[in-house]
Amino acid sequence: MATIAARIVHDTAPANQRQGLSLTHQRLMLVLLLFVGVTALIGLRLVWLGAFSDRNAATTVADASIPPRADIVDRNGLPLAQTIEAWSIGVHPRNVIANKAQLAERLHALMPGRSAADYLAILNSGANYHYLARRAVPELVQRVNALGEPGIVFNREPERLYPQTALAGHVLGWVDADGHGVAGIERAMEPRLTDPRLRGAPLALSIDSRVQAALESELDQAVTGMSAEGGTGIIMDVHTGEVVAMASAPTFNPNAAGQSDPSALYNRATMGVYELGSTFKPITVASALEAGVVTSMSQRWDASAPLPIGRFRIHDDEPMGRSLTIPEILVHSSNIASARIADAMGAERMEHAFRALGFDRPADIEIRERSRTLWPRDWGRATVLTSGFGHGIAITPLHLATAYCALVNGGIWRPATLLRVDPGHEAEGRRVFSEATSARMRQLLRMIVLRGTGRNANVPGFRIGGKTGTAEKVAAGGGYNRHVNVSTFAAAFPMDQPRYVVLVMMDAPRGTAANHGVTTAAWTSAPVVARVVQRIGPLLGVIPDERRDIDVSELMPLVAGAEPSPTVQ
Repeated sequence: MATIAARIVHDTAPANQRQGLSLTHQRLMLVLLLFVGVTALIGLRLVWLGAFSDRNAATTVADASIPPRADIVDRNGLPLAQTIEAWSIGVHPRNVIANKAQLAERLHALMPGRSAADYLAILNSGANYHYLARRAVPELVQRVNALGEPGIVFNREPERLYPQTALAGHVLGWVDADGHGVAGIERAMEPRLTDPRLRGAPLALSIDSRVQAALESELDQAVTGMSAEGGTGIIMDVHTGEVVAMASAPTFNPNAAGQSDPSALYNRATMGVYELGSTFKPITVASALEAGVVTSMSQRWDASAPLPIGRFRIHDDEPMGRSLTIPEILVHSSNIASARIADAMGAERMEHAFRALGFDRPADIEIRERSRTLWPRDWGRATVLTSGFGHGIAITPLHLATAYCALVNGGIWRPATLLRVDPGHEAEGRRVFSEATSARMRQLLRMIVLRGTGRNANVPGFRIGGKTGTAEKVAAGGGYNRHVNVSTFAAAFPMDQPRYVVLVMMDAPRGTAANHGVTTAAWTSAPVVARVVQRIGPLLGVIPDERRDIDVSELMPLVAGAEPSPTVQ
């Protein structure tokens, strides 16, 4: 019996083992099938999302980031525009688990740029992804994250930052939400700023931030104090054409350009086209010297009576009632004598002189915010006479500043530039005046400040020379507004060895305590230039020295009679 029982046990053991192995095999197959099935589902889901998901016409986070962009610095390396890492806030509406109406209210409270209804529409859109905020500051990211909504996501993305805020806003311009330059250097130099080979090298401008800040400060104070419509200022290196500072008031902050008043985005230095009045008179005299029409400083020109021109007459604001020498014409700012010089020049030579200075085309500078000049169609006698004292032809303040550089630098016209110029690499330029003519003009411009209409710009030790210009502003419906002026003072310093041109123009200043109730350039723009030069001279290495000056002794005897009041042009 024992033998039989042992045999039964021996025969049944393999059967039990086979049954256990079979069960284990089935379980492994089931796990494997489940794994394959889950993997297949995940794969299919990814394919479906890639092919059919709705991104609400918005790009992905990676695509929406602004392209890498080089920094912009001033001539001394101070950052003016940088690309930094910022945050974007987005939402996956399908993944939102909170009460959407309540979440929309909370989002509106944190980001009031959209209404609660707008946020609710986004949350109910069924889109895969939607931006809630771009270029968000860390504080906002922290507050939104505190809502605890898993459907809201945060991503890092580049942001264009202007660390000096409004400084040189019209020069720099700004970029749009997609990182493309909209205006200023950001637009003009887009290929350079986005070139992958050059992104690591900052773009150096000719702007000196210290000088720019001083100019903007004085200009803003003047525009406010005189209740002017606006104003502009330009400071240029006379030898290289570099724009050391360029300001237009009112101004704006490039960090929030889209929130600025559209009028603040207007750059009066390069877009404003004006008749700049008597600032043209030195150009007329210099051109006449070149042409041989003016042969000596003692040569006299009749200003004894108004000059008829058709049914009009050209008058002087403060008639001298006699013929005038060349220094007297500029010191007393005679319209009549300047017109007679232009008349002697004739249409062909006057037109050629202005074309040589670029007055017939938009200003030469990198930025694209440039206006066409108002160039006369007909160079008849009336045009010739009035152009001699700055009427009948309209240009931008930058045109005039560039021309004054040529007047005082030895006679070489160079295009203006907003890019830093390395020593010895300035543009070749072209000769428009002889060195002798330029030397004479330096004397005459200094005489205007010492004895004439520019006396309010005289600062001891800085040897400033320049010319005032007051013109009636063109009215909206045509003609001139006799009660509204465009007042300009174009200057250079130091006149014994000129280094910088400084121009200030006030657009429609009103008579206030700041200008003693007088809106001509002698009382509006000239004092601003004086204050600017006092501030920027030492910054630019020009130390005041009252022992030095340009020699004008030979011209002094040629200016007879009482000194005029600075209330004239």
